[in-house]
Amino acid sequence: MRAAISHKFAREYGMGTQQWGENIFHPGTFTGNPSLSVTVSHYMISLRRRKARAGQPVTSAKSMDEDTMRKLWEFNMFYTDNRTEAVQPISRKEKAETPTLWAGVNVRIMLQVLYITAMLCLLRSDEVLRIRWSHVVFEPFNGSFRIKITLPFRKTHQTGGIAPFYLYPNYTKPWMCPARAWSHWWTYMQVNGGFAGFVFRRRVGYDRLSEHSEDALSPEAVMESFRLNLLDILINPKPYGTHSFRRGGAQYLANTLRWPLTSICAWGGWTERYDNPGTIFKYLVSWTDTPTVAREDFFNPMRRGVDPCHMCGRMCHCA
Repeated sequence: MRAAISHKFAREYGMGTQQWGENIFHPGTFTGNPSLSVTVSHYMISLRRRKARAGQPVTSAKSMDEDTMRKLWEFNMFYTDNRTEAVQPISRKEKAETPTLWAGVNVRIMLQVLYITAMLCLLRSDEVLRIRWSHVVFEPFNGSFRIKITLPFRKTHQTGGIAPFYLYPNYTKPWMCPARAWSHWWTYMQVNGGFAGFVFRRRVGYDRLSEHSEDALSPEAVMESFRLNLLDILINPKPYGTHSFRRGGAQYLANTLRWPLTSICAWGGWTERYDNPGTIFKYLVSWTDTPTVAREDFFNPMRRGVDPCHMCGRMCHCA
């Protein structure tokens, strides 16, 4: 709420981002952003302390994990491989009787691209929704292709200088394969939308997308579709949010791909000096996430092994 008010004063009222205070040249008048005053800052700090003292934990969106991504992919690809549903508009009665009829093939393909791009590139919802076709390049790679995504704007790089993201095929885990997801979406857009404007278009009805290239999908529409998609696979959507993919991506890189923290920070663009460890730590640990190891299994010598690595074949937890 404070961030929204600060933005309102800064952008729409033109008060900037300087601290609110009395003008030394004109006593009795004030300059700066009222939301950034010392009084408000002290109040926010005391509020956080009072909430912590009362036992209210800081709640983050539950992170997306690989197993949930696999279930979403399997359910949505079922629609892709079984194009037998009617193309005419779906009635309210049909929707009530069959909850999965909230979206069809094309919407689900678009969502899969959005899910995996946001997760692997550690993007915020507004960043992934602002991707345009001019930001995406398909480059030849080892008999297939890789995807190069260059964003012109990010929260942490508002003046440019953003390093591109390179995404490669993942043949062992199709549910985590950006090349497969993007190729499906590229095929649809080649026939129906063309490669201009935004990659993710606004929904129109059951399974159509806007024909206007500048008609972008909204964060609210993404959240509604994401929650309905989770209900498809019998998962409670309440703990999840659009930030779930950014948090889940950080945990996937750290716990599954075993990237060092410096590589995760460099890839996600969190910091260049690594002087704020709390920034990355809050993405890796939260009480809302499902524990990956039971307490009694940390030193259990009979603990079940992990899936074998497709490179070295090892199944131990230290691989």
